[in-house]
Amino acid sequence: MADTTVTAGHFRVAGKEFPHVAWWNLPHLRTTYFLLFFVVLTSATNGYDGSMVNGLLSLKQFKNYMHNPSGSIKGLFSGIMFLGSLLALPITPYIADGLGRRWGICIGSSIMIFAVILQSASVNFQMFIAARFFLGFGVAIAHGSAPLLITELCHPQHRAIFTTIYNTTWYIGSIVAAWLTFGTNHIDSQWSWRIPSIIQAFPSLLQISCVWFVPESPRWYVSKGQPEKALAVLAKVHAEGNAEDELVLLEYEEIRETLAIEKEAETTGWLELFKTKGNRHRLAILLSAGLFSQWSGNGLVSYYMTGVLDDIGITDPNTQLVINGCLNIWNCIVATTMCFFVDKVGRRKLFLISTSGMMGCFIVWTICSERYNATKNHANGSAVVAMIYLYYTFYNTAWSGLLVGYTVEILPFSIRAKGMCYMFAMVDIALFFNTYVNPIALNHIGWKYYIVYCVWLAAELAFVYVFYIETRNTPLEEIVRHFDGDAALLGGAAATQKGRILEQEIQEKEHKNATTHVQEHSVGM
Repeated sequence: MADTTVTAGHFRVAGKEFPHVAWWNLPHLRTTYFLLFFVVLTSATNGYDGSMVNGLLSLKQFKNYMHNPSGSIKGLFSGIMFLGSLLALPITPYIADGLGRRWGICIGSSIMIFAVILQSASVNFQMFIAARFFLGFGVAIAHGSAPLLITELCHPQHRAIFTTIYNTTWYIGSIVAAWLTFGTNHIDSQWSWRIPSIIQAFPSLLQISCVWFVPESPRWYVSKGQPEKALAVLAKVHAEGNAEDELVLLEYEEIRETLAIEKEAETTGWLELFKTKGNRHRLAILLSAGLFSQWSGNGLVSYYMTGVLDDIGITDPNTQLVINGCLNIWNCIVATTMCFFVDKVGRRKLFLISTSGMMGCFIVWTICSERYNATKNHANGSAVVAMIYLYYTFYNTAWSGLLVGYTVEILPFSIRAKGMCYMFAMVDIALFFNTYVNPIALNHIGWKYYIVYCVWLAAELAFVYVFYIETRNTPLEEIVRHFDGDAALLGGAAATQKGRILEQEIQEKEHKNATTHVQEHSVGM
């Protein structure tokens, strides 16, 4: 395993330490990070949708227009989106790897805009459901490209913070939708729900307009045989245009040689994650992270807050919307704050703290719900609301930001896009099941349903303790050492033994081909 000890005020690449960089003092880096804001809007769009659906289900105007949908129809409103996402995943990596990260974001956003138009013009729940299917399809394509671009473009010092922030912006979209539906609740017409739906297109319009000003991934350029463009991007973003900067040259060589080794080893297929011990370890983390991020009880609040609050006697739509809106603000504050502790505390510790805290909160949440059911004492209902806030404090300690931040960094470039599809597929499967089953379960067994999550969270904690490993203070290409050890494919100054052997074989093959070409040319003359 690689040594990750770093002197205070420094970061390490290829075994060498470099002083920390104040990004706000560097014009090109500052501009790049500003532009990346438009990339992270993909996650904000997703958050907007979840909160909007929650809010619409609290609006009497929406429920009346949709003829008071049953629990199963409510589940379909949310669940069909994740089915659309699931069906889009097989083509997502081919767009991200074939056309580029920016094209993936643009194509996904375009599909989402079409879906929002259809959703906003809906005249019945069938049309609304069809629109949400296409919305999920577009989200999956954009989601499959946006975090890759962020991870592969950021300065090594800032990668962990920025990639973790990506998923926490879910709450920014969620906050906007929660308070928007609170405001439109006072509009006594169909516009009370059509306005939030129309505004959902705004982030996608911004992305289509602005993503082309963001530099393409230098790693993607190398993979497409355009190393000079990759070096230019690295120099501009990481060294203010200085192509001779030592950090830039180390990064460039590490990226170029590592991708050449991965290509030579043919490690790009969908089944690659099943072939080696290191990749199976990665797959276990990817699938579990996708599952745990949605099956930890958070789906009850994210999409069915109204049902949870109804069960503890809080039935007023305005009160429900205020609780939901304040919760999203609190979630955003906690999740964003924790992004700055990813490298200081470490991924593994944050996951353990988060999961154990959620389990404790959910146990108390379940007890208070049972007490309210037995006594109808409003103090017990208020305690449930307090536990929901505390539960989300622990959830956002790790599972919000690190769901993407951790999973995207543990994957080598050759399988990064496909590996993230495995993770997102598990998210969509979990959400489709959760959003369809949760309202039915809440309607039939009420608070007893929470017991399932108490037991499940204990199983999650055990799994995280056994399989989740620490990757902090490790450059992106060098993380392979944590999983593959001596078998890791890594070039550049930090090359592994296997990487050096394969690099030598590649050079010998290139030399042989060049010699053959010269000889054939000589004979031809």
